[in-house]
Amino acid sequence: MEPQPRYTGTAIALHWLLAILIAGSFGLGLYMHDLPLSPWKLKLYSWHKWAGVTIFLLAVARLAWRAGHRPPPLPAGMPRWQQVAADAVHHVLYLLMLVVPLTGWLMSSAEGVQTVWFGVLPLPDLVGKNEALGDLLQAVHKYLNFGFAALVAIHVAAALKHHLVDRNDVLVRMLPFRPRGH
Repeated sequence: MEPQPRYTGTAIALHWLLAILIAGSFGLGLYMHDLPLSPWKLKLYSWHKWAGVTIFLLAVARLAWRAGHRPPPLPAGMPRWQQVAADAVHHVLYLLMLVVPLTGWLMSSAEGVQTVWFGVLPLPDLVGKNEALGDLLQAVHKYLNFGFAALVAIHVAAALKHHLVDRNDVLVRMLPFRPRGH
């Protein structure tokens, strides 16, 4: 089997950096949510918000990069429904990389808690303080995150299926290193 073309180094770096940040931010969100109010919880919320802003900015960078750099083609024998599913999942993942942090920022604004990126750069509130809107945005943020996590699980499962069952290079072309034999 001839190796498929790989993603660019920039696309690979952004993919894995975003994957690490998203997984870490999701885990941090789960952990901190039910903690009692304390300086530690407030520090974790700050870290979570910093990660969210960073994810948003890196997602914009990734979309800008992708606009000028087409991804490698999918394997020739891949069924059409899988091609359509892969395309749809990628589009929704990109959308969620933007919308999930944005809902967090909106929620903070509605709750009257300004987002200050890395404790240095104050970001403008996107909406005025509004407790009911804050509660709604908290629920939206939560459920979008769980949907995002489910979609990431599907994405990972599909990549592993292509690697382990189909034995094609769909996964390998996004790895930061190329395993032997590829």
